[in-house]
Amino acid sequence: MPVFRWGHAWNPIRDLEREVDQLLAKVSLFHGIRFGQQYPPVNVYELDEEFLLTAELPGTRAEELEVLISNGVLTIKGRRNGPEGIADDRFRRQERPRGPWQRSLTLPDHIQEEKLAAEFTNGVLCIRLPKASATQPRQIPVTNGNPGIATVDRT
Repeated sequence: MPVFRWGHAWNPIRDLEREVDQLLAKVSLFHGIRFGQQYPPVNVYELDEEFLLTAELPGTRAEELEVLISNGVLTIKGRRNGPEGIADDRFRRQERPRGPWQRSLTLPDHIQEEKLAAEFTNGVLCIRLPKASATQPRQIPVTNGNPGIATVDRT
């Protein structure tokens, strides 16, 4: 394999990637090592009234999703099925992992957990995380001490 082809600077990188894929496919121990994350990446946006979390989940159906919240941790569980009727040995390249996955994210403290809402449209999961109203600082009055209460000796 030539190291460099004139006029096609990125082809050697593609060739190398193809060679590594073929090598790793032959060694079952490393099968799937190049898949990266086995769960979907998410985007989180901060809006005026809420945080908005989105995740693209191609190949997933709404009934295969589960969204849980417990102690300030949001957990998204799902399953991504492969195409029906295609055997594993027929894949020549597979970058979208199949099977069950789970993703847990710690939420900010000022979220109204009881008002979370999730919707799944066209392969995109959208979770709305309403912000809790900011608590205003409260003035605590300080009174004169009672001369009858003993003070703590700090010696």
